[in-house]
Formats: sequence, C-alpha cells, structure tokens
Amino acid sequence: MSKRIGVILSGCGFKDGAEIQEAVITLLALDRAGAKVTIMAPNKSQMDVINHKSDQKTGEMRNVMTEAARIARGNIVDLAEVKAKDLDGVILPGGYGAAKNLTDFAVKGPDCTIHPEVDRLLNEMIKAKKPIGVECIAPAVLARALKGKNVKVKLTIGNDEGTAKALEAMGAKHVNCEVGEIVVDTAHKVVSTPAYMLGPGIKDVAAGIEKLVKKVLELA
Repeated sequence: MSKRIGVILSGCGFKDGAEIQEAVITLLALDRAGAKVTIMAPNKSQMDVINHKSDQKTGEMRNVMTEAARIARGNIVDLAEVKAKDLDGVILPGGYGAAKNLTDFAVKGPDCTIHPEVDRLLNEMIKAKKPIGVECIAPAVLARALKGKNVKVKLTIGNDEGTAKALEAMGAKHVNCEVGEIVVDTAHKVVSTPAYMLGPGIKDVAAGIEKLVKKVLELA
C-alpha cells in the first residue's frame, strides 16, 4: 500500500516562500518511491514579496497557498483541511517562507510565533508517532511547534552556530551535519537535512533530501 505523505509548502521562491529546488527534489523522490502525495500550504498572505533578481521587496501582496500552487501544478489543498489521520508522514522543504510565512523566525528568532494550522498538524503528527522530515531552515518550524511541549527533538540545519543556538533556545537539540547527510531522531521519528543552509549546488542538496525522503518512508 502506498505511503501517504504530506508536503507543506510556504510559497514559491526561496527568498519569500518555499525553496523551489528543494520542493521539486522532495516531490520527485516521493513520486519515484510510489508515495501518495498531498501538497498543502496555509491560506494566508506572505510576510513579503521579493524580486529574486534584485533582492528587493516589491510591495506586492501575495497568498502563500496561491503561490505554492505554482510548484504543485495547481494540485494543492488548504493545510487547515488536513489532519494527521490523513497522512503517514509529512515533509517540509525549506526556503525563507518557512521562516517568514509558516513562522516569523526570520524576524523574531527563538521568540517567533507559528501559524496555528502548521502548529496543529505538526503536533498531531508527533502525538500520533508519525514521521516528520524537515529540510534547510524548516527545522526551526518544528522546533517552534514543539516549544514548551517537553519534547527535546534532535535536528540539524547544518553548522550555522547562530541558527543552531536559536533552535536550542526553543528546546531542540542541534547536531552538526554535512549537506549530503541526514540526522535521524529515532525516538520522535524526525529526520532533518541541511539542504541549502549549506549548498553549494543542487546535486549536493539532492543527496541529503533523497536520503531524508527514503528515511521518512521507512519510518512511516
């Protein structure tokens, strides 16, 4: 029977939404493994919209789910409609959207808030002992979801000392990791990989993400 894996996107474009290459590698690896994928996003406005050529804010207002639908080829659902009972596992690609739209970690660091539906689903998954995969900066989202829940989850964002300390301030345990590798918290069924927190290129990022997808499916 095909494993049912949810993929939470945070927009479209690494500077203000989901990291497109990370998202596509994740979806490709899941499809190759025969997983049944549900792509979802919160139905909310983005924190900002960035011109990815000039790196400047455009002043536009865009919707996270509408933008994420670009990656999903339109096949996307509102995160609010998805429950842990509908899934065998969930994966969050990175990109600044994870730290801007799923949380406001980009602005507030360890004092950040989290979108309530993201918070709900991640905690439902942990309670149900179903696996969660987090890539790039997305471990910050999971660390925030578990903040104050007496769950010391083991995660990696690579080796950035400042970000690692912020995760630990929220109650997680950070483990340094190379780009092509994964960190597995067997007790909580959490898998993480640095992806573009380290880079440098798509083949390097893909190596870690493919391992993450394989492990999430094994744990599901």
